[in-house]
Amino acid sequence: MANIGFRIFPISKRPAKELVEQYRHVVTPHISDNLNRMHGVAAGLTPYHKEGKLVGTALTVKTRPGDNLMVHKAIDMAEAGDVIVVDAGGDLTNAIVGEIMLRIAQKNGVSGFVVDGAIRDTEAFKQDVFPVYARGVTHRGPYKDGPGEINVPVSVGGMVVHPGDIIVGDEDGLAVVPADLAEEVLALVKAQQAKEEAILASIADGTVDRTWVDETLKQKGCEFVGITE
Repeated sequence: MANIGFRIFPISKRPAKELVEQYRHVVTPHISDNLNRMHGVAAGLTPYHKEGKLVGTALTVKTRPGDNLMVHKAIDMAEAGDVIVVDAGGDLTNAIVGEIMLRIAQKNGVSGFVVDGAIRDTEAFKQDVFPVYARGVTHRGPYKDGPGEINVPVSVGGMVVHPGDIIVGDEDGLAVVPADLAEEVLALVKAQQAKEEAILASIADGTVDRTWVDETLKQKGCEFVGITE
């Protein structure tokens, strides 16, 4: 009989490392824009590391709030470049990750942590470039009893993550790119980058076209009171 809620699965399909690495050169706002600001965007999780970008493949963990047994197992089974994404229910009572787990994860080539829950030993994270995003901090340690599941769909800060999705984190927050859309989204993001670079150049040389602002206001029926157009 299946022990539902206490299981470990493999990642069935991983995006090519070369594709994942290309996301290191794009920003989360562009990813969000090209996912219609709806799909795969997380809020409420704060970066606690000194600096640096988070890019990698999601290895997901669904755990009982306050318990990190399955997170330890995820660190041991992770491949280089994986991001350990933990759905701990947003609970801040007990820390899910601390400095010892940070050091083991670094040694194993993990790219970073995303924890919808609490961490501790924050000074260690603040002095390091190993990326960690979490909902909060507490000194209270975790339990190690389970249950939990590895490589199942999880929800982190309102963001649904499937194992194998691409995780990108920067100063503006976190975004997830579904693995089956990764090439398409990357192409859209690169096109937006080129478009915005052209806009910035037009601002610098004074040729920027701002007529769209008034045109949009007129289309919306905005009334200009006491203002000569």
